[in-house]
Amino acid sequence: MPTFAAQNIDFDMKKGIHPENYRFVVFKDFSCDVSFLSRSAANSRETTVWEDGNTYPLIKLEISSASHPFFTGKMKFVDTAGRIEKFQNKYSKFKKG
Repeated sequence: MPTFAAQNIDFDMKKGIHPENYRFVVFKDFSCDVSFLSRSAANSRETTVWEDGNTYPLIKLEISSASHPFFTGKMKFVDTAGRIEKFQNKYSKFKKG
């Protein structure tokens, strides 16, 4: 399972404009089984153990830069023919004449 880790950089943010719960979280793209550690204020009820042995909140993703066609250069085939046939069959009874 490929993983990516954010650099452990300590930086100062402007005071009073960022959420108080800004912390490290693990984002996992379930479409390609890729995880990465980054900072976020997103809420999560689930946790996971990262490569460093620490437990972090887990944010589940359906798509990320690891699986999006723009970043990967690979297009996914979508079965549009089946959808069109279903639509035509469903609404064929409404045809006039």
